[in-house]
Amino acid sequence: MRNFDFAPLYRATVGFDRIADLVDRALSADVAQPTYPPYNIEKTADDAYRISIAVAGFSPDELSAEVKDGALHVTARKAPETEGRAYLHRGIATRAFDRRFALADHVRVTGASHEHGMLHIDLVRETPEALKPRRIEIGRRSDVETKAVEAQVETAQA
Repeated sequence: MRNFDFAPLYRATVGFDRIADLVDRALSADVAQPTYPPYNIEKTADDAYRISIAVAGFSPDELSAEVKDGALHVTARKAPETEGRAYLHRGIATRAFDRRFALADHVRVTGASHEHGMLHIDLVRETPEALKPRRIEIGRRSDVETKAVEAQVETAQA
């Protein structure tokens, strides 16, 4: 695989180090991507998303979801079985897992639900007022100059 040097990008940008780290990790061949449990990420509206994770065999008490350091961490720990069962075939995986999803800026988790063996986590992107576009009124230069001259005349007469 080809190696990329992102050092020139670090010199020319300020505040984008998190994005560069994500790209760095994505291109890294050393990191094995876990495939268990399977999951979907769907866009439910313009600024709304849903992560659905297949968690068959886990009860809601055995699941945990936490937002920490700009990432959503979903973990599951199966309680040990108390009765001694003898399986002829065990094809349903209930092994423990820890899945991490990196969250973009201004994305927050609005809720989670567990039904029919699926864990659904709803997210929404909320743009702060400071980042929303705003219209700036453009005045005429002559109006600004006229007001300034009138103000000078009023102060001179007083």
